[in-house]
Amino acid sequence: MPDMPPFEQLIRMEIVHRVPGMDAVAVERGRVYASPSGEDLTMDVYRPPSGAAGMRPAVLLVHGGPIPKLGAKNMAVFTSYGRLLAASGFVAAAFDHRFLAPERLVDAAGDVAAAVAHVRDHADALGVDPERLAIWVFSGGGPFLSLALKGAPPWVRAGLAFYAALDLREKPPGASSAITDEIRRDFSPAHHVRAEGGRTAPLFVARAGLDHPFLNATIDRFVAEALAVNAGIDVMNHPRGRHGFDFLDDDARSREIISRAVEFLRLRLR
Repeated sequence: MPDMPPFEQLIRMEIVHRVPGMDAVAVERGRVYASPSGEDLTMDVYRPPSGAAGMRPAVLLVHGGPIPKLGAKNMAVFTSYGRLLAASGFVAAAFDHRFLAPERLVDAAGDVAAAVAHVRDHADALGVDPERLAIWVFSGGGPFLSLALKGAPPWVRAGLAFYAALDLREKPPGASSAITDEIRRDFSPAHHVRAEGGRTAPLFVARAGLDHPFLNATIDRFVAEALAVNAGIDVMNHPRGRHGFDFLDDDARSREIISRAVEFLRLRLR
């Protein structure tokens, strides 16, 4: 794998694609969506520029992990995605969840479910159509795409995954014993896309060609399972892209993939 910039630099890097109006969107920061064990978990909500009326489809941005502390929603990649989506006509929600260590996977899944429920339950206040939601997962947040696949909830109109771990059933070297085989299956989107037999919402998957081979193998298995049941899936590969190509690799292919993802959302959420 290519060398990556230091973490302190990574958290300040915005996505490489921009559209008009990104600096004019409305942002509500620090909205509490759940308080498990008395600990407030918050989301930032990005809305189209003032004056744009109507109930909008919503896109929930699910960060990866494990990470050592809360605050991933403040990374520039997510603040810039929030602005991009709001400028493109959606309501976007970026939120923190507790995937702080492997053994917190189930806690984090509960947080993601709570964030989705909060957006739907407060749809009027947020200006959101609760029947038109998309779940967009990144990197180690891939397992939480399972929540959008299992049972094929009708209000999930689209699922997106960028350089995401989409199959936990095969253990990586040094895998934590805190995650049982049952949990690995339950949080493997590859398992659920096949189990639902092609009934899930349309899917958009972006793959980084220079990513870790083990992670890319999880994506490849997910795609194979989706195709095996004739699920609706669009796949884009960045041959020279790194993990995080959407903010690391400022080139035409990165911009194309981001642009195509937004167009996919327009088609599926309209």
